[in-house]
Amino acid sequence: MRLFIRFLFFIFGLIIMTFGVCMTIEVADIGVGAWDALNVALTEKVGLSVGKWVMIDGAVLIIVVSLLLKKRPDLLSLLTIIIIGSLVDFWLGTVFDLFQVNHLITKIAMLLVGVLIIGFGAAIYIQAKFPQSPIDNFMLAIKERFRVNIMAAKTIGEITALIPAFLLHGPISYGTIIITFTVGPAIQLFFPYFEKVMLRLQTKY
Repeated sequence: MRLFIRFLFFIFGLIIMTFGVCMTIEVADIGVGAWDALNVALTEKVGLSVGKWVMIDGAVLIIVVSLLLKKRPDLLSLLTIIIIGSLVDFWLGTVFDLFQVNHLITKIAMLLVGVLIIGFGAAIYIQAKFPQSPIDNFMLAIKERFRVNIMAAKTIGEITALIPAFLLHGPISYGTIIITFTVGPAIQLFFPYFEKVMLRLQTKY
């Protein structure tokens, strides 16, 4: 039963998180998150879908995390990043392919709601302690290696992606700055609550 609960947290969290990510990509002209800006730029310059670049970035980060923590690469996290990349392509190709946001206020609102949804979903799926997204493993590796909190670690990770995204002329604008400095706090906001929920469920079942 505990494994089933963890699996539900994992899948449900990823579905929510990727939906939030795609909300921010939908309003890319006001800026997207650093990792998404990098993936969008690579899609425009090289080809392949955004989701495919999510997978490629993830493979690179698996090696980086291994070096940071001086451990063997967590190859199982490849499965997680494949799921995330597939969900991103699914949301972009279905729900977010059906409409276009034109008004600035609506775009800003969509961006902010997307950030909250990302934080909500990430806080859920991290509790499962299944192989995590290489991006989130990178965040947790920074947290462990440099002994900072999740908010600071996430922000450092976002800034790391911001540099190549800028060099590749990705969709970086004020929205990128908003995402860079708010995703970490959004995860931190929801994380303690879902940590308690998971502990309560595991104790009960």
